[in-house]
Amino acid sequence: MKTHAPAVAGLPRLLLMAEGLALFAICIFAYWKLGVTWWLFAILILAPDATMIGYLAGPRLGANLYNAAHITVLPLLLGFAGFYTGSVVAMALAVIWLAHIGMDRMLGFGLKYETGFGDTHLGPIGKKS
Repeated sequence: MKTHAPAVAGLPRLLLMAEGLALFAICIFAYWKLGVTWWLFAILILAPDATMIGYLAGPRLGANLYNAAHITVLPLLLGFAGFYTGSVVAMALAVIWLAHIGMDRMLGFGLKYETGFGDTHLGPIGKKS
């Protein structure tokens, strides 16, 4: 019998998913305010998931790469750098990246444990074993 990694459950899980919805919504608004073309958003909204390719080298590397692309710190730094330098492109990329993270959390997709792709901090995803 496989045991799953620890995960948030109950009301705390719902609150984290609500935070994801709020992040996604504010990013949509911010992107609209930036006035950047929506085709860029459509093309890049799933780009952070390209890090799943790391799972081809094993669950440890896969989880580390995936998590690096799914924490808010890096896009927040990119957004700040874009704001500081006046780069609308950097700000747009940061907002798209944050929107992706918010969308994932809203849907219950969490950060990965090294035990396997389906083990996340918001609970198991995928096939139940």
